[in-house]
Amino acid sequence: MLKVENLTLHYGASQILWGVSLTARPGAVTAVMGTNGVGKTSLLRAIAGRHPYSGGTISLDGKALDHPSAAAAARAGIAYVPQGREIFPLLTVTENLQTGYACLPRSEHRIPPRIYELFPVLEQMKHRRGGDLSGGQQQQLAIARALIAQPKVLLLDEPTEGIQPNIITQIGKVIELLRSEGQIAIVLVEQYFDFAYQLADEFCVLNRGEVVLAEPASNVTREAILQRVSI
Repeated sequence: MLKVENLTLHYGASQILWGVSLTARPGAVTAVMGTNGVGKTSLLRAIAGRHPYSGGTISLDGKALDHPSAAAAARAGIAYVPQGREIFPLLTVTENLQTGYACLPRSEHRIPPRIYELFPVLEQMKHRRGGDLSGGQQQQLAIARALIAQPKVLLLDEPTEGIQPNIITQIGKVIELLRSEGQIAIVLVEQYFDFAYQLADEFCVLNRGEVVLAEPASNVTREAILQRVSI
């Protein structure tokens, strides 16, 4: 289980997050929602060790991560798929996937067949350069690369942004499958409301860097979430 407690974060003199708390459990999708600029990406970057936080704690399976670097967070079991995907455009699909080996012992440096079962297009295009893929194919590659590391927590930042509808559907099915297996805690930052609403087991809505709603999906209506998201 991932637990974030009373997290604060600054960019220089500007405070972005104000005492944010969030819990993500294996076999569940926690959707972090809110309008642009409320701190959603900053929260994921803090969890992933991409940006230092000013106060609070982040723990995984009861163990505090103590302001981890990106490498330390990855070794602890946190995989981050950033907005913009950050694939290597001049590397092939296979080579991009192989960059996910960094946190694995050498004996496990292989691409599991499961990756291609989840994303068949990547096997078809494994010799093509990442920069030659469509946006949707790049997004699938970015998620697949994160899964290579066998994470405990998967952080997804706007996975539907700029993606064609059929690939959005495929990505949604992959998230549903990962959730059903019960091994990975998934934190989803998403502006596409219907996509997030259909997948979420828990909601965490931010406004101006603060949590304004934190409820299981079973306890809150669609209208209540929409009202909070549109503030």
